[in-house]
Amino acid sequence: MNVVLLMQAGQSSPLPTILLFGGMAALFYFLLIRPQNKARKQMEERLSKLKAGDEVLLSGGLYATIDRVEDKNIYLKLGTIVVKARRNAVVALANEPAPEHN
Repeated sequence: MNVVLLMQAGQSSPLPTILLFGGMAALFYFLLIRPQNKARKQMEERLSKLKAGDEVLLSGGLYATIDRVEDKNIYLKLGTIVVKARRNAVVALANEPAPEHN
């Protein structure tokens, strides 16, 4: 019987633990997930507005001019050569600064 009383006396409320994990989850969301989702949406919006004649910076560091745009692919002029690339190879328009990666 003394063991049962000692076990009941040692139990505390789970509220502080729940609040701690809830706070950590909120902090994780606002510091990591939300900014990443916002940056992804901005990039998707930029990629959807690409049109022929735009000068772009590619992920490999090359500058190219868009020849034509398809659904998921773009055709780029590199000098006199036209190459096919994925839309997500575009990092930025040439006249705007490249986004910083942390």
